[in-house]
Amino acid sequence: MGKLTVYFDDPFWVGVFECVEDGCLQTCRVVFGPEPKDYEVYEFVLKHYNELKFSKPVKIREKENTRINPKRLQRQISKSLQNKGISTKAQEAIRLQREENKLERKKKSKDEKNEEKEMRFLKKQEKKKQKKKGR
Repeated sequence: MGKLTVYFDDPFWVGVFECVEDGCLQTCRVVFGPEPKDYEVYEFVLKHYNELKFSKPVKIREKENTRINPKRLQRQISKSLQNKGISTKAQEAIRLQREENKLERKKKSKDEKNEEKEMRFLKKQEKKKQKKKGR
């Protein structure tokens, strides 16, 4: 089951895709920029849904499927339409994804620094050898 929530997060419009499978929630955040029209959102979903990078699955408890009174169901639907924003579970999944990306960036940056340091060291050693050869 999937759900898309589009909301205004100053200064851009943001869409959050929530996908629930086997009791696990996966989320993906997309920045639209200016306010998207309905057909633009639909077109985006059709063209780019396969390219979305969802967060790692987060376990959630699903409520048991019980018969809900139609009036109660209608109230819940209208309440969810009034509620602007995303669920706290989705926010948690997005936060975890950001932290994971941050750690990956730090690791990559550290590796690049070490590689650069090693290259400078090797150049220095080569320069020393060239100076000694000249004698």
